Amino acid sequence: MATQMFEGKEHASCYEKYRFSPPQEIEDMIFSYVDERLNKPYKLAVDVGCGTGQGIKLLAPHFEKVLGTDISEAQIEVAKEAIKIPNATFRVSPAEGLPVDDASVDLLTASAAVHWFDIERFLKEVDRILKPRGCLAFFSYFPLLEINYKDRSEQMSKVYSEIEEILKKYQHEKVRHVRTGYKEIFEAIPYTDKIRRDDLFSKTTMPLANLIGLIQSFSMFQRYCVVEPENAKDFLETIEQRFLEIMEVSSSETEVEVRFRYVLVLASKPK
Repeated sequence: MATQMFEGKEHASCYEKYRFSPPQEIEDMIFSYVDERLNKPYKLAVDVGCGTGQGIKLLAPHFEKVLGTDISEAQIEVAKEAIKIPNATFRVSPAEGLPVDDASVDLLTASAAVHWFDIERFLKEVDRILKPRGCLAFFSYFPLLEINYKDRSEQMSKVYSEIEEILKKYQHEKVRHVRTGYKEIFEAIPYTDKIRRDDLFSKTTMPLANLIGLIQSFSMFQRYCVVEPENAKDFLETIEQRFLEIMEVSSSETEVEVRFRYVLVLASKPK
């Protein structure tokens, strides 16, 4: 079954506030791929492991209906409150048993989520619900980020590397799929028409406070909170202070540039 790592209401709220939609390049690659294989109008897209609904915003303008599913009731509750799009609905559902008819889906997506699923059972379910020539798109950013600020970028990224090393011991074994660029998942997809890219990069600017919030939303940090709640709290405060000292500023609203590396897997069901 899918691994349940994002169940709490507080985590769901943090996820909604600090997680974000994928970069434009990935969106363009997905729809270019779909456009080459399916005819418009597109009827239905399903975002599996939708969390608080960031991916639904990407899909909704292109489809008559979009459905977001997640195994976490808390995540779906937040999504329903946050996303008010007329053609979007949300359902609590495991990835391996989706509330969707056979051969009815044009595009199925999973953003920073597929590695949590029971891959074999999930791919069978994907094959059941995709239309002939229907497409799937799995994507995620890698855990190791590059942090840039003026001439202090090397120091900032060094601190982040230390953060990542500390949190690794609280990492679920399934995160290995992200670290290896979804290679095993790509190989398990039974279709011959498939592509994997792990050399996609994007940059975004955000307040330091949002970077700390993003770290707080990681499953590794949430596990740290369960195992050592006081140490986890001190950890967040300490890393924020270290960043502020390097930047020589006092406000966590000071913006930093964050560089992400992404993996994207695309595939299409045969006719």
